[in-house]
Amino acid sequence: MSVHTAKVQWHRSPDERFIDKRYSRSHHWSFDGGVSVPASSSPHAVPQPYSNPANVDPEEAFVAALSSCHMLTFLWVAAQDGYIVDSYVDEAEGQMSSIGNGREAVTRVTLRPSIVFSGERCPDDEVIAHLHHKAHELCFIANSVKSQIDVEGRWEHAP
Repeated sequence: MSVHTAKVQWHRSPDERFIDKRYSRSHHWSFDGGVSVPASSSPHAVPQPYSNPANVDPEEAFVAALSSCHMLTFLWVAAQDGYIVDSYVDEAEGQMSSIGNGREAVTRVTLRPSIVFSGERCPDDEVIAHLHHKAHELCFIANSVKSQIDVEGRWEHAP
């Protein structure tokens, strides 16, 4: 078992009344390695100026966490199977949908990795599908959520 922590900090500005719902949603996430990330609610959920579109919102972080976990697991599985990966770039997308009773959720995340392999062994479409399937099954974050996760990847073999 391991424990993972994040510190989330928000402070009301003295000129914000708060009860009128006109307050900044900007805040910071801090992690044990020393990284601090400016965060905010999504401008899709809370209009500007009360949200900050330049900051990371929880929905984006959720998509990034799924993408990052899948990538790290895919790289591990590929290395274990003897394939050399030179690069992996994912342009992941999360889709918000109504789940009833006035609630919404990120119901689908689509991973769109572009992967470049090199070396003597070149995986074919079947092997790529197997590597993604195995990565999905082993990904800690994917195992922790209800969202549907699709992979629409591209790959190539560099000489």
